[in-house]
Amino acid sequence: MRPVRSFVLREGRITPAQQRAFDEHWSRFGIDYNAQVLDLDAVFGRHAPRVMEIGFGNGEVLAWAAKHDQKRDYIGVEVHRPGVGRLMNALSRLDARNVRIFRHDAVEVLQHALAENSLDEVRVWFPDPWPKKRHHKRRLVQPGFVDLLARRLRPGGRLHLATDWDEYAQHMLDVVENARGWRNEIGPGRYADRPAWRVETHFERRGKRLGHAVHDLLFLKK
Repeated sequence: MRPVRSFVLREGRITPAQQRAFDEHWSRFGIDYNAQVLDLDAVFGRHAPRVMEIGFGNGEVLAWAAKHDQKRDYIGVEVHRPGVGRLMNALSRLDARNVRIFRHDAVEVLQHALAENSLDEVRVWFPDPWPKKRHHKRRLVQPGFVDLLARRLRPGGRLHLATDWDEYAQHMLDVVENARGWRNEIGPGRYADRPAWRVETHFERRGKRLGHAVHDLLFLKK
């Protein structure tokens, strides 16, 4: 569906503690991608609302959710090993039971590992804005991606986007409002105030220090 990926895999330095997380905790929190549709009830050992966070960075939001929102199950998707290792260490300290992690491309996870109508919410918070015009094709939020999300979210499910780049915010708004099957929860052409459930992220704080305005966008699947 999308020949150009929205990320560049730069591993960076992984600490000994983060590497130990893979050695000791991956079997508990990780899901090995194999292009087969998952039985999420079996994965989590219960039937509950399911939330996917795409590109969770250092995992601070998922760790917060593991502690404060235990009635829902969370699926995190991130390609960079340091952030995945850091999150697994945090989940281990919390003895979390409601978070599982893919270290894989989110588009392929959505295409092949999740059933239709299997998610209650999808969060894409502060994805790479690819600000240069020649790189806009790398942006994650594109018409094909939004159509894929519509097939994976249940009717009434929520898509929550956030960015601190004005031009990308307008791009997100245009793409989703022009796609079939979505309703802007706040009203046509409008952004949302930061909802109480979205804790402030590291990337958000950095953007604010740079003087960037933060935009939240909330859409419901019709």
